[in-house]
Amino acid sequence: MNPYPRHNHVWLCASLLLLSGCGGPLLEITLVDERTALENQVLGNYAELNQEILLLSSVRGIDLQDQVVRAQQRTAFNKDDLERFKLASVIGENNQGGVTLLAPEKVEAKLRPFVANLVEEENADRTIIMMRMINTDEKLTKQDLPRVQAIFAAMNSDKALPGVMIQQKDGSWVAKGAGIDENNPH
Repeated sequence: MNPYPRHNHVWLCASLLLLSGCGGPLLEITLVDERTALENQVLGNYAELNQEILLLSSVRGIDLQDQVVRAQQRTAFNKDDLERFKLASVIGENNQGGVTLLAPEKVEAKLRPFVANLVEEENADRTIIMMRMINTDEKLTKQDLPRVQAIFAAMNSDKALPGVMIQQKDGSWVAKGAGIDENNPH
């Protein structure tokens, strides 16, 4: 029988503590420029917002989230129609994070009000989402809206299918995949 049973436990705990610190670096530092940091911050917050919306969409009575939940739901609902008209070059992704009606004449007359309303709804929903991003991030203010819009424009341009019209920084429109720098179209 061991006359010092408590000492064995102390020795075992001390050994485990010492060995657990041998796993590698405790801190990793990555430097990024200001633009990349802001982009990462906004895109990370956007992903968090999407998760938050999923969690809150089943909860009733939350007034502050209601507009954002509806905006997210409506953008998801309108996505197929929006894509169809973007691929037909009727609607394009503008350089302010929204969409623009480019060629209403390409649409049957009876569908034109529907397409105009689709553009209006999409832009309203995107604005609500961008403003929510600004209002929930202590580092952003309303003066950052143009920068947030540019980030959203780049994100939407990246996600756009080939052939979708993308507005450039200078205001010109180019079909995605037709000679534009898809990493920096804005």
